[in-house]
Amino acid sequence: MLDLDQEIVGVYDLNKETMQNVSSEYNLTEFESIDHVITAKPDCILVATIHSELYEISKKIITSGINLFIEKPGVVNLHQAKDLYQLALKERVHVGVGFNHRFHPAIVEAKKITDQKQIGKILYIRASYGHGGRLGMQNEWRCDKNLSGGGQLIDQGSHLIDLTSYFLGEINYQFSHINTYFWDTDVEDNVFLALSDKTGAFSWLHASWTEWKNRFTFEIFCKHGKLFITGLGKSYGEEKLLVYKMKPELGPPDYQEFTFPEEDGSWRDEIKCYIDNIEQPRFEGSENNRSNVGSLDDLIQLHQIIDSVYQNNLIEK
Repeated sequence: MLDLDQEIVGVYDLNKETMQNVSSEYNLTEFESIDHVITAKPDCILVATIHSELYEISKKIITSGINLFIEKPGVVNLHQAKDLYQLALKERVHVGVGFNHRFHPAIVEAKKITDQKQIGKILYIRASYGHGGRLGMQNEWRCDKNLSGGGQLIDQGSHLIDLTSYFLGEINYQFSHINTYFWDTDVEDNVFLALSDKTGAFSWLHASWTEWKNRFTFEIFCKHGKLFITGLGKSYGEEKLLVYKMKPELGPPDYQEFTFPEEDGSWRDEIKCYIDNIEQPRFEGSENNRSNVGSLDDLIQLHQIIDSVYQNNLIEK
C-alpha cells in the first residue's frame, strides 16, 4: 500500500463495509475501536475523520505516547491546536499534519526556485481554488458547521493559507470577506482573504464552492519574474508550472513550461517524509523539527488566521 516500505498493520472505520473492503484488499487487521488501535501500540497512527472528531481522537493518541499523522484541518479552532501542541511537547511524540499540496511536483519545483531566489524575492501571491459542489452537497457533513467547523475557508481555503505560509514563512491576517452565495447552508461557500508577511509580501486568496469548473491556480510574483502553477490533475486539469523570467530591458519575458502528467503521488511522498521524521531524534516543539511535512506550529498559524476570518465576518445570505 502506497509503496512505503513499512508494515501497515490494521484499519478502523465506523463504516464496517468500508473497513472490510480495505482490510480484505490489503490483508489488514480490523480494529474494533480507537482504543483497540492504541492497545496494538503501532509506531504511528494516521487519522482522517470528519473535522469535529479529529481533536479528541488526536488527544487520546498523543497522551498514549504514539506518533500521529492527522489530516487537515487537524482541529476546528485555535484553542484545540494549542492544546495538541502542548500535549505533543509533553509526551515527546511527533505529530504531522496532512497538507499534501506541499508535495505536488509543481509546488516542489516552485519552492526550490523561490528558496534559491532564482527570480528574486517574493513580492506577492495570488491564488484561487475551488469547485462547484454536487447535487445534495448542502446536506453533507462539510456543510454542517457542528461537524466541519466551517465552510470553504476551512475546507480548501486551509490549503491556500498553508501554501502561503510554506512560501512566505510567518504570515498575518489583514482582511477578508466570506459569504454564502449559492448553497443553502449556514457555512460560507466563498472566502476572499488577504495575508502578509513581516517584509510586506502580500497574498490574495479566493476559495470557492461556486467555481463551476474545478480550478487551482497559485501565482508567485517575484522581483525578476513569476511562477504560475495551474492544475492538480484529474478534474482540475493537468498540473503545470510556468516559470517567467524578466529581461533587463523588460518587455515579454522568457519562459519555461513544465508539465506533470503522472498520477498524483503527493500523499505517498508526504507520508514517506513523515515516516522519515519519526525515525529521526525529533519531537514536536524541538528546534531540530524542520521538515516539509506540516507541523503543529503550522496548524496553530492556520487556525489563528481562520479564527480571525470568522471573528471579523458575518455570513451574508
